[in-house]
Amino acid sequence: MSDVTDPTSAAPATAVFVNIGERTNVTGSAKFKKLIMSGNYEAALDVARQQVENGAQIIDINMDEAMLDSEAAMARFVNLIASEPDISRVPLMIDSSKWSVIEAGLKCVQGKPIVNSISLKEGEKLFLDQAKKVRRYGAAVVVMAFDEKGQADTLERKVEICTRSYRLLVDKVGFPPEDIIFDPNIFAIATGIDEHNNYAVDFIEATKIIKKTLPHCHISGGVSNISFSFRGNEQVREAMHSVFLYHAIKAGMDMGIVNAGQLAVYEDIPMELRERAEDVILNRRSDATERMLAIAEKYKAGGAEAKGPDLTWRTLPVGERLTHALVHGITDFIDEDTEETRKEIAARGGKPLEVIEGPLMTGMNVVGDLFGSGKMFLPQVVKSARVMKKAVAYLIPFIEEEKAKNPSVQKTNNGKIIMATVKGDVHDIGKNIVGVVLQCNNYEVVDLGVMVPAAKILETAKAENADMIGLSGLITPSLDEMVYVAKEMQREGMKIPLLIGGATTSKVHTAVKIAPGYEEPVVYVLDASRAVGVASSLLSAQQKPDFVAGVKADYEKVRDAHNRAQTQKKRQRLADARANKFKFDWSQYKPERPRVLGLTIFEDYDLAELTRRIDWTPFFQTWELAGKYPEILSDKVVGETARQLYNDAQAMLQRLIGEKWLTAKAVIGIWPANSINDDDIEIYADDKRDKVIATLHGMRQQMVREGTDRANLCLADYIAPKGSGVADYIGGFAVTAGHGTEEKAKEFEKNHDDYASILVKALADRLAEAFAERMHERVRKEFWGYATGETLTNEQLIAEEYRGIRPAPGYPASPDHTEKATLWTLLDAEKNAGITLTDSFAMWPGAAVSGLYFAHPAAKYFGVGKIERDQVEDLAKRKGKSVPEMERWLAPNLNYDT
Repeated sequence: MSDVTDPTSAAPATAVFVNIGERTNVTGSAKFKKLIMSGNYEAALDVARQQVENGAQIIDINMDEAMLDSEAAMARFVNLIASEPDISRVPLMIDSSKWSVIEAGLKCVQGKPIVNSISLKEGEKLFLDQAKKVRRYGAAVVVMAFDEKGQADTLERKVEICTRSYRLLVDKVGFPPEDIIFDPNIFAIATGIDEHNNYAVDFIEATKIIKKTLPHCHISGGVSNISFSFRGNEQVREAMHSVFLYHAIKAGMDMGIVNAGQLAVYEDIPMELRERAEDVILNRRSDATERMLAIAEKYKAGGAEAKGPDLTWRTLPVGERLTHALVHGITDFIDEDTEETRKEIAARGGKPLEVIEGPLMTGMNVVGDLFGSGKMFLPQVVKSARVMKKAVAYLIPFIEEEKAKNPSVQKTNNGKIIMATVKGDVHDIGKNIVGVVLQCNNYEVVDLGVMVPAAKILETAKAENADMIGLSGLITPSLDEMVYVAKEMQREGMKIPLLIGGATTSKVHTAVKIAPGYEEPVVYVLDASRAVGVASSLLSAQQKPDFVAGVKADYEKVRDAHNRAQTQKKRQRLADARANKFKFDWSQYKPERPRVLGLTIFEDYDLAELTRRIDWTPFFQTWELAGKYPEILSDKVVGETARQLYNDAQAMLQRLIGEKWLTAKAVIGIWPANSINDDDIEIYADDKRDKVIATLHGMRQQMVREGTDRANLCLADYIAPKGSGVADYIGGFAVTAGHGTEEKAKEFEKNHDDYASILVKALADRLAEAFAERMHERVRKEFWGYATGETLTNEQLIAEEYRGIRPAPGYPASPDHTEKATLWTLLDAEKNAGITLTDSFAMWPGAAVSGLYFAHPAAKYFGVGKIERDQVEDLAKRKGKSVPEMERWLAPNLNYDT
């Protein structure tokens, strides 16, 4: 038996499992074979179309039949698919045991195909010859774990053959490792032969090792093989397939040949059947096969229904059922339970509003207590809010009817809060989460959305008679806007508290810059878990005086500490900082000329490809779950919640990609360039370098470097000076995975599903960051080509173990957000990628990333930090702007008061 550990603690190598449709295969589908043999290709196309509609993301085509002209059949069918947009939108896998049939398909296929398959079973020479041909056709390839000795059946043999194949392909053929798909062989288990019992475990363990040791490769397999012993019992087979995939995908399996329309949802498998399937898949018991056989009969068509999910809580009194549903985020019965409660209250003369103020709020108070004590986490709370919103939505018609009869009926709550992302800023995930948490605690939230001007915020607060205002922002210009809103509240004589939150905000900025401009309480809220405590303290007659006094005293200390620190922050003159710039012997350096100069545009990038570059750690941080991925999945405190959130994210990713919710667009550019005037970079139209098409203006560190040889850096230091005679280059990019996000999020919100709304936005952000990572990788290896031999794992990419950097305007190495305007002009990013800039230089859609590409081997990320007036004056002169304007944009970096 196996001692496989909990697979959820393993690091999945891919975020999305790709379904390979298996029905367009004459050896696997009697229906398809009959259609092809009779020449009914139109009906055969319907089989392919149905596969795509059922969720297949690749179609496997096999024409291996002795009585068929396989080469002609393959060519004809592939050509017909090319004229069917609803089929040809997915890649084709050309599958045959005969190379001539594979080549017939490759000659006809459009787009990038996959060859299934090659192997070492006839030796290295034929293997290498076929691999070279596959590469010339630009195809990816499935490599079977099969060598001269036969198919790999043990863990050791699977790893040995795949490793040998990988080294031959990568080292001898130069095959791109990301185009290699290993099939380590899925064999039938539960056959009654003891030697077969560990086949699934061996596949799963081999997958882990292969994905860890052979960078960028993929894993596939014929999933239906695993359940061959139970042919004729579709429910058992579907359960086995689902359980196998649940564990294999977590181990790193990327794709598999499976009937996408007949795959059970793991959580929906009856508990008894799922447990027995787990036993045989993971070889957990010596009697696993016998136990599966004992129950298999009742799961055949017409057999007894197996026991479903545990619904014992449905026997509880309705109030307890509502609490259970709220705590566990279950929406299935919320309408009927809410109606039952409404009728009970109505029977004793009560009003519909009492359902909310009574049983529902009792349940939400339990949620609040569990959240406050650390026994529930943010994703669970947002799911609870989904249940609450659906219950309230059900009650609204009854409440409105009651109001019509009795206009004096008013809904009571703990307070009304106006929330807004400030003018110029488009990011709202954190704000939305805070709003949901407050609503869960019976606060009424009026969410004004993003890019909201100060006037609208104040007008709404007055019109709604709000109890407080909450401001959010992500980019640094938002900090200035918050200062302005606070001053406007003071000017208009408002008397309500102001809450401050967002990624760039801080207690120091709130205390030093915002609070002095408004006499009423101004409170920095670190995260959603603190929001309820702050709001309740500010709106409580008993708690407010002490709470406000404590905040004021704390902020006074913060201001004093900040002022003392300011006097101790030594900065040198800009001229001295430039004299200590990065030193480099440019005469010994010859920059690589990019393979592709100018712009390259990507209209609809493959989202599935981007999932392999996702950095999941920030995703969990968005939901306020502390820990690094993948370790967070097995964390003793938040592991269970993290796993559920991760599983929800995987499920949504599947739909997001399969149903094309989002569209990813990008534009990259690489141009001849040289540095000038120490801190600036001239960009030229072509290699003649006689026409300047743009100038980028850099900022330099001014901290004193006494007793150290560290340079005062500026990004221009990494580009060869014009006077050196060295022909250098620079790149730029703007990518987004956000087209369609807002529409999908609003669709979820309309259905009272904040959880899904926040989730899709969080995933869009992760995909955009992954897009930036993937584009940089391709620039290094393809478009610029200075690192063609780079082979790094996703973990190494996240750790930035590559040559070159991609700093973004508005961030530490280039704090001036206005530089984005120059980048946008160079890239024509609005036209080419559909990304616009707000007045504050935030990007829209919000799930977008932009920046510059530097290829110098010594280039590294750094922070400019605080700067003095002489640099601001110099920068303003170079950019043709006024000093006050530059001071406004660079306010967080100024080492002096304006």
